[in-house]
Amino acid sequence: MSSSPSPASRRPRGPLALGLESSANKIGIGVVSLSGEILSNPRHTYVTPPGHGFLPRETAQHHLVHLLPLLRAALSEAGVAPSDLACVCYTKGPGMGGPLQVAAAAARALSLLWRKPLVAVNHCVAHIEMGRAVTGAVDPVVLYVSGGNTQVIAYSEGRYRIFGETIDIAVGNCLDRFARVLELSNDPSPGYNIEQVNCLNKC
Repeated sequence: MSSSPSPASRRPRGPLALGLESSANKIGIGVVSLSGEILSNPRHTYVTPPGHGFLPRETAQHHLVHLLPLLRAALSEAGVAPSDLACVCYTKGPGMGGPLQVAAAAARALSLLWRKPLVAVNHCVAHIEMGRAVTGAVDPVVLYVSGGNTQVIAYSEGRYRIFGETIDIAVGNCLDRFARVLELSNDPSPGYNIEQVNCLNKC
C-alpha cells in the first residue's frame, strides 16, 4: 500500500513566496507558488462579543499573539524551509494601521533574517489578482466590494485605476454595522452571519 506524497514532494516547481496579511481582524500567513497554487494558508480571526466591533490596538495585540504559531504552521503545512522561499510579502495597505504594522514588522524581520527580498503588496490589487488566478480572467472590469471600499476598477495604461466608487459608505462597512445592530458575531464574518439569519427566516 503506497503512502500519500509528502507536501514537499507535491510542491510545484517555480518560485515560492511567503505572504503575511493582517489588514483587519484576521491574520493569515501562507505559502504560494508563482502559478497561484496555495501550499498553506493558516489564519486566525480576532472575535469580539456580538454587537461589538474591533479596535486597532486590541486587534494588533491579537495578531502579535498568533503570528509565530501561524508562521510555523504555514511552513510546516507547505513542507518548506525558509531556504525554499524566493521572497517575503506583506500587506502594505489599505487597512487598519495597528494590525497592518504587525505583519509589516514581522515581514521585514524575516526578510533580514532569511536574506530574502521584501515585497509590499497593495491589499486591493491582491484581491483582484487572486480573482484573476481563480477565474482565469485576462483583463477584467472588477466590482471591488470590501470592508473599506466599493469601487469599479480596471487595468489601464500600466496600472489598476478606479473608474467609480461609492462616496457614502462601503458595502462591507455597511454589513459590519448592520451586524453589530443585530448583535451578530463577527465569526467567521458579519456578512456570512447576516446571510445565515436570512436563510433561517426563509425556512
